[in-house]
Amino acid sequence: MEPVKPVKIHLKSSAFDAGETIPEQYTCDGDDVNPGLELDNIPAATVSLAILMEDPDAPSGTWTHWLAWNIPPSQTIEENSAEGVLGKNDFGTILYQGPCPPMGTHRYFFRVYALDIKLDLPAGSTREQMLKALEFHVIGSGELMGLYSKK
Repeated sequence: MEPVKPVKIHLKSSAFDAGETIPEQYTCDGDDVNPGLELDNIPAATVSLAILMEDPDAPSGTWTHWLAWNIPPSQTIEENSAEGVLGKNDFGTILYQGPCPPMGTHRYFFRVYALDIKLDLPAGSTREQMLKALEFHVIGSGELMGLYSKK
């Protein structure tokens, strides 16, 4: 039996357009709250959503800023929200921590996954644990990339 190819979810934000600068309020130079996200084309069979935000341009390798799972399926993830179960980011905290590059302009990828299950993971689990748990359960996914340079 062939694995199901995930549906493409259209992920966008009213705060910034794909490939554009993430506004300061969503970074360490501002309020450090997550931007609102809008999802279109979520598969009907979605049981939960998972989110991952990371910076592949960090000096030490890809840096995780935000991860959450078991978010109820919805067209919107509100600004400054803590929906679902939060994982541990690479700052060592269990919350959203926005862009804060030490130098230069970095890319920040927001990824959303539509899952056919709820993940059986405790709060504070790592990126690797979340990605392993969602393997074989992704029925849709989307991505939004924004840029940021520290002030």
